[in-house]
Amino acid sequence: MNLTIYHLTKCSTCKKAIAALKEARHELTLVDVREDGVPREALEQLEAAVGYERLANRASMTWRGLSEADKQDFDREKALALIAEHPSLMKRPAIIAGDDIYVGWTKSVQAALL
Repeated sequence: MNLTIYHLTKCSTCKKAIAALKEARHELTLVDVREDGVPREALEQLEAAVGYERLANRASMTWRGLSEADKQDFDREKALALIAEHPSLMKRPAIIAGDDIYVGWTKSVQAALL
């Protein structure tokens, strides 16, 4: 199966996920969110599947670096705009596997893909 993986090259969790998925013989299309950004269509697809609250990583250094104005009144439109502007705010890896979408590298994601 071909998987599209939105990741950060230097993210250790993303590295582990990519290595495990390669070992499981998946075909991977890798998109570095910092280098390549996240196309609006993909961002909306990810958000529709998991919700903006789960898609935005509020534990990230990127979130901590945002202004208080950016953090206030956080809703879907603000989340999508902030992730588009600061792609590293998106929880990673985000994986599109056909009609299935996964965010993060949890045990349940691993069980589904490995």
